[in-house]
Amino acid sequence: MSAVRENGVIVAIDGPSGAGKSSLTRLLARRLGYIHIDTGAMFRAVALMSKRAGIASDDDAGLAELCRGLEITFVRDGESCRVLANGEDVSTEIRTEEIGLLTSAISARKPVRDALLAMQRAMGTKGGVILEGRDIGTVVFPDAEVKFFLSASAEERGRRRYLELAARGDAATLEETIAKVIQRDRQDEGREHAPLRQADDALPIDSTSLSIGEVLTVMENAVRERLAQGDKG
Repeated sequence: MSAVRENGVIVAIDGPSGAGKSSLTRLLARRLGYIHIDTGAMFRAVALMSKRAGIASDDDAGLAELCRGLEITFVRDGESCRVLANGEDVSTEIRTEEIGLLTSAISARKPVRDALLAMQRAMGTKGGVILEGRDIGTVVFPDAEVKFFLSASAEERGRRRYLELAARGDAATLEETIAKVIQRDRQDEGREHAPLRQADDALPIDSTSLSIGEVLTVMENAVRERLAQGDKG
């Protein structure tokens, strides 16, 4: 087993929408003292800025130009992290249902993926980072030392999302929310570039009947075991 990188290992957490990746990534990063690189927020930021600029989701030339002039950064704010696009805090705007669906289409475009891939690799190459998304362990960091594939049934993921929306006061029905989860899965699994799939060396975790605490414990133990193996290597 090879030694770990300068700042630790790279942890990749992949899985479908609504599986709990973002929450678990934040919690695991806090437990390990690692940096959380929110790749989903990066794609959402591109989707938001493309919407503002009136760039169609299939306009590769326009999207490439947008990405060349776009700087995405993360700023820690207490226990949370704010997302900045060209210095503007877009943390709230990028979390709407509309931007979520647009993100699925935008993230399938090669110019967008290439631009953000370069950003993500630059941020994480020294280790000590956790990234979550849909192709972190297969495309962004295929050499990540620890990989997880987090999933849950579409019904459970839809239920969780519905409760989040209801808590925010957003109008939605459970049936509509589940349908949107299924639609997002089809888009992510069927896209041409970097479709959602589980890396061969990823540890699969089905969170349908598990609490966040239970999943977090599994993940933390796996990372610490890999760190211990690296220290011996």
